[in-house]
Amino acid sequence: MTANFFIDIHTHSPSKKGEWVIQNIHSHFDQLPSYPFSAGLHPWFIEKETWETAFRTLAKISSDINMLALGECGLDRVCATNYEFQKEVFTQQVKLANQINKPLILHCVRAHEDVLHLLEAQKNNVPVIFHGFNRGLILAQKIISKGYYVSFGAAVERSHMQEIFASLPLQHIFLETDDAEISIQSIYERAASSRNISMEELCLQLQQNLQTVFKINL
Repeated sequence: MTANFFIDIHTHSPSKKGEWVIQNIHSHFDQLPSYPFSAGLHPWFIEKETWETAFRTLAKISSDINMLALGECGLDRVCATNYEFQKEVFTQQVKLANQINKPLILHCVRAHEDVLHLLEAQKNNVPVIFHGFNRGLILAQKIISKGYYVSFGAAVERSHMQEIFASLPLQHIFLETDDAEISIQSIYERAASSRNISMEELCLQLQQNLQTVFKINL
């Protein structure tokens, strides 16, 4: 492992020097990158007329060696997409992730209990990362108690989220930039400061988490 190597578990941008990223794609599955990526059917963009075709393509590309996770996918109570339809599409993606034995990266807005229930109902057996976590400590602890992971992004700029981050076991944490105009190094700096630990300690732990979830040793 290499200290001060910044893992960005979920981003929409290519990596920069000193970074290792999983870049997310949710469309144009015929134009796959030649570096680590995740792909999924995002609840904002699914449509009843086209989702099955998109899902078949997703299943086809899921064997790509650079596709490390399925997602982001999940449930969103705020977006315009019909909620029951979201559940249908998300369920199929949970099943696919378990068939191909690759982790899930989840988008979840005001639907965490439903997501946890659905994962349990489907007997999910792959690692799960709730990306962009910005909710409370009790919910984070419940997610982690299931063996899952939470990923923090720009929210760690806020003092109350720093307190939540500092209260959780680092073995179940990731960091990300998503689509925010902030560097992953800045997020690491704020995260390390909130726990009063060195950047090296944080980097090494998150590299260990990467190895645990994705079987990748940097």
